[in-house]
Amino acid sequence: MGERINAIMGNDSTFGRLMTKVGIIIGANLMFVLFSLPVITIGASYAGLYRVMLKTLRSGGVTNPFKQFWIGFKTCFLQSTVVWIVYAALMAAGYFGVRICLQAGGMMAYFQYALYGAALLLTLVLIYTFPSIAAFEGSIGNHLRNAVYFAFHKPWWIPVNLFFHIFPLYLTYSDPQLMPLYAFCWFFFGFGAITMLTARLLIKDYNKYLPLVDDFGDFILTEDGKQIMPGSPEEKAYFAGEGASAGANDMTEEEILEEMKKLDM
Repeated sequence: MGERINAIMGNDSTFGRLMTKVGIIIGANLMFVLFSLPVITIGASYAGLYRVMLKTLRSGGVTNPFKQFWIGFKTCFLQSTVVWIVYAALMAAGYFGVRICLQAGGMMAYFQYALYGAALLLTLVLIYTFPSIAAFEGSIGNHLRNAVYFAFHKPWWIPVNLFFHIFPLYLTYSDPQLMPLYAFCWFFFGFGAITMLTARLLIKDYNKYLPLVDDFGDFILTEDGKQIMPGSPEEKAYFAGEGASAGANDMTEEEILEEMKKLDM
């Protein structure tokens, strides 16, 4: 009975891996909430949150959420903050534009729908920009191009992403009686869970453009310290070496003794 419980509750079990990911999401979410309190740092906090989730997915589900969040927050601070401030300014301008349209009435009132569409498009680009900043190096322009590419590379995921980013916020503010419950969820895991979902949708495409990593999420390097990119000659050489090593390790005892005789050992 004890062995069965240990098998179920162990770190290598399905339950254990699930609980590890839940712990990572909660830890990263708490860091996000704490570092977002100045409001202006929300963009950098999102970049840090995405770094944690991408690192978790690329490392077999094990990572330090506090360390990885701080690395992402620190290294992506400038670009993420600029993107966030520009987005917030445009959304504020759109809000006042809608109010002006409603007050003007007549044909002008229909212009508000164009503003709603622009706001939705800006939000979509923002959703895909922060993970790009967390995963890749490059200018803000490069990250915006990445956001558009990865968004429309698989457009059937766009409604899913928009739904999970917008609908929970709508629920939070549309039902004041349940707002304490929603606040509890956002504080402990809401932002992290949505970010993990987005990262999972992107990880397969991202892996095609990111250096190879081992089971711990660390970069696999060549003998001269060069990172190995997917599809490169270094990747083929690395896996060829792995296959040769595996073949040597799979030799039977008789084959090993035969090889030793050939070497006069």
